[in-house]
Amino acid sequence: MDELCFSVKLEEIIDRFRLERVYCGADVSEIRISCADLNRPGMQITGFYDYFDSGRIQILGMVEHTYLKNQTPKQREEKFDGLFSQKIPALVVTRGLDIFDEMYPIAEKYNVPILRTTLSTSSFMSALIAYLNTELAPRLTRHGVLVEVYGEGVLLLGESGVGKSEAAVELLKRGHRLVADDAVEIKKVSAISLIGSAPEIIRHFIEIRGIGIIDVKRLFGIGSVKDTEKIDLILNLEAWEDGKHYDRLGLTNEYTEILGIEIPSIVIPVKPGRNLAVIIEIAAMNNRQKRMGYNAAEALNKRLMEGLERSIEQE
Repeated sequence: MDELCFSVKLEEIIDRFRLERVYCGADVSEIRISCADLNRPGMQITGFYDYFDSGRIQILGMVEHTYLKNQTPKQREEKFDGLFSQKIPALVVTRGLDIFDEMYPIAEKYNVPILRTTLSTSSFMSALIAYLNTELAPRLTRHGVLVEVYGEGVLLLGESGVGKSEAAVELLKRGHRLVADDAVEIKKVSAISLIGSAPEIIRHFIEIRGIGIIDVKRLFGIGSVKDTEKIDLILNLEAWEDGKHYDRLGLTNEYTEILGIEIPSIVIPVKPGRNLAVIIEIAAMNNRQKRMGYNAAEALNKRLMEGLERSIEQE
């Protein structure tokens, strides 16, 4: 289980958001972004560079543009020189605003790409931050199977041969979707969310012992697969052990921590005769009910306690 660090090429950002290449003296495929935060250099163009993170993409919006428009060409030249000399990865001008003539020679001097978008500043920044948060998210790879069951992302963990892939195939036959088999790449996309996906090379394939590799998308149809899914529940599948205590009420909530986030988890004992696909479906629906505020075990316990209290009062 190895945690990985990632960066994204500036060229990929340009292509994804269809940014206009106003000036790209540098090879943008060689510029890599490793910070998901952005910066509007309002304070910097006034000369304040304390705590300035030069690794962030800089966004020039209407406020900054209007301020600079009211400066003299000489003042603008000085302000752009101060900003570009910080070796910023790129400057993006929003709202399709005009490019100041003073920007070109200074961008060439420091080899800083100038890009432009017609989107509003807030719309572009929110979209780019969301994209960078996903692409640069802390991540690791776990051995398991990730499926979507009734809209819930269910991560199946367990030793090899316990039946994870077979359970996934049965779920596919019942109309649910496969996200990843064998290796699940897990990304921490926010302080409370984990997203799972499959490595590109094995995406939409699944291994069934005795049969081999099958292409899920071709065998079950395009609706049977999904590229990514939020992880809502972890099911730890293990071989049934006679005499071992298994939770029968569900009053105690168990969690598994991944990348600092606790995900609800359940141990599911596996043995011949148990319909594992149905159990997974029920676990997914029950987890959804809990998240919506209803816990069947607590409701039953409350009913039993109320009945006991009434019996005591009658005595």
